[in-house]
Amino acid sequence: MLTLYDYTPAPSPRRTRIFLAEKNIDVANVQIDLRAGEQFNDQFRAVNPRSTVPALKLESGIILTENLAIADYLNNLRPDPPLMGHDAVSRAEVLQWNSRIEMGGLMAVAEILRNTSKGMIDRALPGALKLPQIPALAERGRLRLPEFYKHMNRHLEGREFIAGDHYSLADITLLVTVDFSAWVKASPDQNLTHLWRWHSMASARPASKA
Repeated sequence: MLTLYDYTPAPSPRRTRIFLAEKNIDVANVQIDLRAGEQFNDQFRAVNPRSTVPALKLESGIILTENLAIADYLNNLRPDPPLMGHDAVSRAEVLQWNSRIEMGGLMAVAEILRNTSKGMIDRALPGALKLPQIPALAERGRLRLPEFYKHMNRHLEGREFIAGDHYSLADITLLVTVDFSAWVKASPDQNLTHLWRWHSMASARPASKA
């Protein structure tokens, strides 16, 4: 059986859990308490030397530690539903929008959290390397996040899904981004009606509760 190293409150492994739930793939779940620093102990570093979650251990013993790599593997393991697109063009669209959401939205929220949270002093980036917080990066994140959400709102006008005519990895990444932004009091403006209509749809999917 596949084994997922996870921490339920964190946004990054939530992306993998939603993907797994949409694919109806069962895994063994091992919780790594990030608040307690379990990601830095020798036992977990033997699993993932980068000290990050998610980490997916395959039956072969190979361990995947990046969301996109995990999604690609799972999509090949079980192609339906087509969360990575159903042909070359739709796959490219999904990956394009997923990248835009990661860079424009998810990273902006992470910049705010990691450069303002008292619990992340000297941990401004994921992993074991100690790095100081840079308050200007948090300010930059707060400046660019509203523009990202306006862009997504325009894109979603008249659309049910982010990329093509199927729910996809890009929708999962945006859902996690919007919910994650509430952690830093940077949720999208309520006037972005197309974005919030989409968010209601995505949140209603059973897999979103994974």
